[in-house]
Amino acid sequence: MSDDRPVSIVSGGSRGLGLAAVERLLDRGDRVATFSRRGSDRLDDLASHAPQRLFAARIDAADPTAITGFVAATVTRFGRIDHCVANAAVAAEGVLATTADETVANLLAVNLQGAIVLTRECVRQWLVQRRTAVPSPGPSVVLVSSIVASRGSPGLTVYAATKAGLEAFGRSLARELGSRGIRVNSIAPGFLETELSASLSPADRARIVRRTPLGRLGTPLDVVGAIDFLTSDRAAFVTGQTLIIDGGGAA
Repeated sequence: MSDDRPVSIVSGGSRGLGLAAVERLLDRGDRVATFSRRGSDRLDDLASHAPQRLFAARIDAADPTAITGFVAATVTRFGRIDHCVANAAVAAEGVLATTADETVANLLAVNLQGAIVLTRECVRQWLVQRRTAVPSPGPSVVLVSSIVASRGSPGLTVYAATKAGLEAFGRSLARELGSRGIRVNSIAPGFLETELSASLSPADRARIVRRTPLGRLGTPLDVVGAIDFLTSDRAAFVTGQTLIIDGGGAA
């Protein structure tokens, strides 16, 4: 008997927002494939409790060949792909004048190239796979950007550039794929309580909290509802959008 439950890929799913997305998608009944450079005890625990529905691998999001192989392995394991959440990212804080070439290259490779390659491989699969009846309006992509893509932030110039590029990629791809019933959206979280924000100084953290109407940094749980929505039939007529989730700081 075939399994018609949707299949979602989440990159960077071992911790932070990616892990929260994996948990939410599993909770709603999806089969989930995720990869990260490092695993985590929590991800291992999830895999042990849902071995038939969770496929986790350790690969580098900066490696296009590894990403291509992972998508192929997901199709082999689950038979198809329905949703793609491009979440894997790295950050590096520092003024541009002292930013090394290697840092620039790594940010571009993981945050922008990695997301593009993952999305491309999923799109290639969608263009050839024969879809069966599933509780979904069609394939969807969610690109995880950042509020700094539109607002900017000193010390995060290269990171902001990669996220702004990701949003532009998403808007163009939504137009390219709309006629095929494939939706592409981005989310732009504010600063969250994750490893990516752990390097914030107390002064920077206090400044962010002061300018946020809701008076705190966000958490992954504040954001995963948007991923759930955008990969569901409730968002069947939503594409080419960037949803800002920052506690009102961009207002």
